[in-house]
This record gives sequence, structure tokens and C-alpha cells, in this order.
Amino acid sequence: MSPSLLLHRLLQLLPVLLGVTVIVFGMMSLTPGDPAETMLANQNATPAQIATLRHDMGLDRSLPVRFASFLTHAVQGDFGQSLFHHRPVAAVIAERLPATVELSAAALLFSLLLAIPLGVIAAVHRGGLLDRLATVGSLFGVSLPGFWFGILLLLVFAVDFRLLPVSGAIDYASQPPTITGFLILDSLLALRLDSLGNALAHLLLPAITLGLPMAAILMRVTRASMLEVLRQDYITFAEAKGLSRARILGLHALKNALLPTITVAAIETGSLLGGNMVVETVFGWPGLGRLVVESIFARNYPLVQAAVLLYALTYVLVNFCADLLYTVLNPRVRM
Repeated sequence: MSPSLLLHRLLQLLPVLLGVTVIVFGMMSLTPGDPAETMLANQNATPAQIATLRHDMGLDRSLPVRFASFLTHAVQGDFGQSLFHHRPVAAVIAERLPATVELSAAALLFSLLLAIPLGVIAAVHRGGLLDRLATVGSLFGVSLPGFWFGILLLLVFAVDFRLLPVSGAIDYASQPPTITGFLILDSLLALRLDSLGNALAHLLLPAITLGLPMAAILMRVTRASMLEVLRQDYITFAEAKGLSRARILGLHALKNALLPTITVAAIETGSLLGGNMVVETVFGWPGLGRLVVESIFARNYPLVQAAVLLYALTYVLVNFCADLLYTVLNPRVRM
């Protein structure tokens, strides 16, 4: 892909981000409740004090003026002050973002490692016992609510058998030196195997809870795509040439069958970003999703707006990267 075409595709993402910004700002502004009253709820504040705080927060200005101010500062990377942390929103998000990235990456890795092999096995053994087990398992994975499945895992592995931690990202005594903010990476850089093991133990249950629904969907997509590819003439020709079954599946069939899987995986990344709010709350995970939930209840408008905008940016960039990956897997595809 030429640099000019790449730049053109990136510029096409701007209207999407602008639309998301408008929608989120409008919905947050129409949400019942007053942030000033919420902040002063337990302080016996007078109407004059509430009005003063509303003025300081800029809530007494018209909606278009507030949106224009927000957009102007957001373009410069300034999302304002968190109403309850009394710190820049960007700094608060930066503290919580590494934990969410680790959890989402682990869930994505878990779902891909589980879904692709099961999808291929189910397609190769279509109608057999393995195919039926994988299909039934995928139905359970799609149907189970994340919050219920997470609580079930906690009860079994953390409470009953006490094999894994109940909540948090790492024990205080195992905390590695902060280098990048990512616990697993910091543990490796500091050569702290105890910290690495502790962080992985905390990460296991939330990652499974978050990644299982995505794995179920990707497995079904991979199976259907693999079945379609195995019917193609070039697969029959490869078999007639005497190529081994493993080479046909790995070199010819799977490479083409992965295109729909990549599409769905990119779309389901949005589900990971949305689902981590529930999972982080259930497991007490100190990530951005849990922070957003707390900020919604607290009417912390600047932080919610910035976090949702970050989610939208991540979503469109992941889909853009999926489009780029198409051209790698299949050179005939042009963006």
C-alpha cells in the first residue's frame, strides 16, 4: 500500500471519531444528575455554593460552547480535570490503562489460541464427536453472561479450592518495580519470577471470563470458513498432487480461512473493550473499565468522555490494522 493511500485511509477515521465524540458528549450532558450536587451531596452545601461550583466546572455555559471547548482542548491532548480525582484526566487514564491493555491482550490471546485450533478440528472432522463437542461448547460460551461466569469461576477456583486470587492485579508484596506500568512486562524486565507468577495467577480468571465469549464466536466463524475453503478446487488439486494433509490444511486452507476470522476478531475487540467494564468490576481489576463505571455513577463527565473516545479510537485502529492484515494474508485483496 502506498503512503498516500495509507494516509487517505487514516483520514477517513476522523469523521468516525468526531461522530463518537458528539454522541458521547450529548448523552453525558443529557444524563440525569448534576455533578456539582453529587460532589457536594454530603457537605450540606447551599444553593450559592453549588452554583459557584457549577460555574467553576463550566456547567453553566451552553451545550455548544462546552462542546467546542472540549473539542478544542481534546485535539491538543487536554481532556480537562477529573472532577473527583482533581488531576488531569489524561494522567488518571494513563495510570489505569496498562492493566486494561494487559487484560484485553490476554483475553484476545486466549480466545485465538482456543478458537482457531478448535474451529479447524471441527471442520476437518465435520459431523464427528469433536465437531459436536466444539459446537455445543461454543453455544455455552456465547450464552453464558460474563458477570455470572466470572462469579462462578471465583467461587470454584478462588473460594472453594483457593487455587487462584480473588481480586486485584497483583499482591502488594509481589509488586515489581514500575518501569513500563505493565505488570507482566515489568516483572520480566526486573527478573522477578515471583512477581510474574503472581501477576499471571491474578490475570488468569479475568482473561478467561472476558475471552470465552469471543472464543466461542471465532470458533464458529473459523469452522464455517474452513468448511467453505476445503470445498474449493485448489484444495482438491493440492490433494491430487499428493501433498500431505497437514501441509494442505496449514499452508493452503487455513491461510485463506482466517480472513473472516480476522474480520470478526477486529469487530469483537469492541466487545472486549465494553465487556472489560463488567469483568473488571467483578474481579476488582484496577483497570480503565472499572474506572469508567465508577465515573459514570459519580457523573465524572470529563473522564467518561475521554475514556469512551479512547475506546472508539482503539476500535477503529484495530479494524484498520485488520484491513492491513488482509493484504498480507491475501495479496489479491486491495484496500
